[in-house]
Amino acid sequence: MTAATRTSAGLLVFRRTAGLEVLLGHMGGPFWARKDAGAWTIPKGEPSPGEDPYATALREFAEEIGMPAPSSDPIPLGAVRQSGGKVVTAWALEGDLDASAIASNLVEIAWPPRSGRTLLVPELDRAGWFAPDEARRLVVTAQAAFVDRLEEALA
Repeated sequence: MTAATRTSAGLLVFRRTAGLEVLLGHMGGPFWARKDAGAWTIPKGEPSPGEDPYATALREFAEEIGMPAPSSDPIPLGAVRQSGGKVVTAWALEGDLDASAIASNLVEIAWPPRSGRTLLVPELDRAGWFAPDEARRLVVTAQAAFVDRLEEALA
């Protein structure tokens, strides 16, 4: 018997300043503390049973960023499969917010791994606005496709 594929839904928020910028969050906790490339993500999470994926994306954004998602027409960005097998579906929303003001929810992790001890850490410890090329360098590898698809949709 195979386990069901894990899924997440998330939002790639963007703004147009001098050029296009996207909002990414840096994963929290000691494992990610000194990592940069590959340690950034779109705000996303797993749906509750029966929950609409877009509703999941909106809820997870609010939980991980600490403020509601911008209200604009969603641009579907499709799905990607991350290296661990999780399938992430995303939408883009246009809006602006103060990335320095995020207040992420806390998650409990085992730290150090397999120690039996737990630690509460912010799911995202910071957020930032990035030009597409920089975003592709920093974000979890599979999620770079969302930046490409956003650029295509806006072209």
